[in-house]
Amino acid sequence: MSFLKNIFKIRNWKKSDIDYNKLPAHIAIIMDGNGRWAKKRALPRSVGHREGAKTLKEITTFCGEIGIKYLTVYAFSTENWKRPKSEVDALMNLLLDYLKNAETHIGGKSVRIQVIGDVSVFDDKIKKEIDRVTKLTSKNTGLILNIALNYGSRAEIVHAAKKIAKEVSEGKLKVDDIDEKVLNDGLYTAMIPDPDLLIRPGGEKRLSNFLLWQSAYTEFWYTDVLWPDFKKEHILDAIFEYQKRNRRFGGI
Repeated sequence: MSFLKNIFKIRNWKKSDIDYNKLPAHIAIIMDGNGRWAKKRALPRSVGHREGAKTLKEITTFCGEIGIKYLTVYAFSTENWKRPKSEVDALMNLLLDYLKNAETHIGGKSVRIQVIGDVSVFDDKIKKEIDRVTKLTSKNTGLILNIALNYGSRAEIVHAAKKIAKEVSEGKLKVDDIDEKVLNDGLYTAMIPDPDLLIRPGGEKRLSNFLLWQSAYTEFWYTDVLWPDFKKEHILDAIFEYQKRNRRFGGI
């Protein structure tokens, strides 16, 4: 890709600086900074969210092209309902538009779209589109894009705990059989490997209730770049840093 040659030249990297045989299998992204991006330009926050959706399309395509297997993005949290109704309504409209035009957003690539979170609270139009898109892309064999909607990690863990408690009360599970795997199997991400690399644009340095259980040994990478300005080269910057780290998982 000519883009890669250009970015290597700009970053003064050698070809061997990024090992494409040791890419993170799963990248998670907290898509932060849409509102601040719009405010800096004296634009409505909804415009920032719209630009952020364009960035998601570009980053999803690029991650698939370089061989990332899983991409999980924080799109709407359980706490985001606290925002002004006008902004929430704009986000819902943007979400509906994204789902309706999913085929365009994935650009004909073999991307499989999944949704994690409690989608029961969304209106019927959104739930119908979520169902349609997940079925439409279910047999695609490329990158798996997990979109976190009405997602909160604490709520997810509570949901898993209730599921386990129900199985115990029904005699389907013994208390002594409860271990990390049992809890993990009750999470929305049960069929997804834990993220190797978590990226947060926007300058903040916190998880914000995102993948708390799953990020026990995830490598974090932060940047001040706001999400609408986040580009392919920033993904490479994060991967470059990730590959320099020694992941010991508690060992030596």
